[in-house]
Amino acid sequence: MVSFDFTGKIVLVTGATGALGRVVARQFHQAGAALALCARDATLLTQLFADLALSPEHLLVGGVDLRSPDDCQRLAEVVANRFGKVDALVNTVGGFTAGPPVHETPVEAWEQMLAMNLHTAFLVSRAIVPLLLRAGGGAIVHVSGRAGLAGFAGGAGYSAAKAGVIRLTEALSAELKEHGINVNCVLPGTIDTPSNRAARPDADFSRWVAPEAVGEVIMFLCSPAARAIHGAAIPVYGLS
Repeated sequence: MVSFDFTGKIVLVTGATGALGRVVARQFHQAGAALALCARDATLLTQLFADLALSPEHLLVGGVDLRSPDDCQRLAEVVANRFGKVDALVNTVGGFTAGPPVHETPVEAWEQMLAMNLHTAFLVSRAIVPLLLRAGGGAIVHVSGRAGLAGFAGGAGYSAAKAGVIRLTEALSAELKEHGINVNCVLPGTIDTPSNRAARPDADFSRWVAPEAVGEVIMFLCSPAARAIHGAAIPVYGLS
């Protein structure tokens, strides 16, 4: 594992119960960060991070739906009350559901993909940026995806949403880089997770990207070594 030091830094990880989020959270913990972890499922969040639940150095915020402006604002208030600021926002929230061709896609399914992947990124950024400004600088890393660069059959809504995350990242960067805040996103290929293995049992898993590898790129983008990188969309494909 690549070595990073986030001692004394407050890192907010959204989607901390997800296959990527839980790995990234542990990586930042091992690097010395004080963590604010949020997820929709409060029970699972506490189970996964029971060792952090009662620690005054860390904060678990369950029951947070990043599709809700009110929930995002509540998250920001809870984090501000505990830490006063945020040094890095790592937003891993998202989701994918394959669908029919565009002409057969229900409007609700299209809107669901936008809500899960793009609206969440917008709403959590909107709520947390003031805490980064209060810190006097920091970093935001959103998780977009390879699909944000090219559409594919059955994935119009997902591809459009992930492309939107890239454009959101670029706009945020243009607005915040003069304030010492680096805003970038990562574009994972197929991540080697249990759910992806179950969905594609005949695939060559060795060609997929490990969540730990994605996490290391995220940590780099939150580190001082990435201070000159603004508005980038970083491919993290593994061998796929």
